[in-house]
Amino acid sequence: MGSSDTSLSSTMEHRLWVFAGCSSLLGMLAKSAAGIETSSDAGLSALAILSAYVLADLATGIYHWGIDNYGDDKTPLFGPQIDAFQGHHKRPWTITKRDFSNNIHSLARPATIFLVPVLVATPGSGPVDAFLGVFLGCVVFSQQFHSWAHTRRSQLPGAVRALQDLGVLVSTRMHGKHHREPFDGNYCIVSGIWNRVLDSSGVLRLAERWIYSNWGYAPRCWSDSSPEWSQQGSYFED
Repeated sequence: MGSSDTSLSSTMEHRLWVFAGCSSLLGMLAKSAAGIETSSDAGLSALAILSAYVLADLATGIYHWGIDNYGDDKTPLFGPQIDAFQGHHKRPWTITKRDFSNNIHSLARPATIFLVPVLVATPGSGPVDAFLGVFLGCVVFSQQFHSWAHTRRSQLPGAVRALQDLGVLVSTRMHGKHHREPFDGNYCIVSGIWNRVLDSSGVLRLAERWIYSNWGYAPRCWSDSSPEWSQQGSYFED
C-alpha cells in the first residue's frame, strides 16, 4: 500500500483487467498446445515452460530490486508500482488484506496489452507461446505468491504450504529475510531460487555502485530503512 493509493478493495476496473489478463494467459497456453505437432515440439514446449518459470523468478527479483530502490510515485509509467512497493516496507502486513484483483491488476494490465496482439497477429509456435504464457503468468501471479509469503502458515491453504515447502513458491521464512535489516536482499518472489545467486554474487551491489558512480542516484537500501519495518518475531517465525 503506497502513499497515493491506500485502497485494499478491488474495483470493477481491477477485476476486468485481471479477467482480461487471465484470459490472455490461458489463450497463450491454448495456442501453444494447438501448435504442438510432434514429440519434438512437445519436448521443446516442456523445456520452454520450465525455463519460463525459472527466469520469471529472476525477473521479479531484478524488477523488485529496481522499484524498491529507485524512483517515487511521480516516476512516469512505473510510479504507482514504485509507490506501492516502497510503501509495502513500512506496512508490509497490508498486502494480506488486499483483495485478489486489487493485488495483481497492475501486473495483469501490461501483460494483457502485450499478449493480445501476440494472440491475434502472430503465427502459433508451441515453445514460444508456452514460454510467454508461463513467464508472464508467473510474473502476474507473483504478487499473489508475495501475499502468501506474508501470510501466517496456519492461515494458508494446505496446497500452498506444500508448494512453499517444496520450494516451488517463495516461502514465508525465505521472504521474511527481505524484511529484516539491512533490507537489501531476497528480492525474488516467484520461487526465490535466484535469491542466493543474486545476493551471494554481489551483482546487485555492483549495479548500485555503478548507477551511483555514473548518475549519482543512491539506492534506497543504502539509507532509507528503519528497524520498525522488520517483522521479526511475528508470523515470519511461524
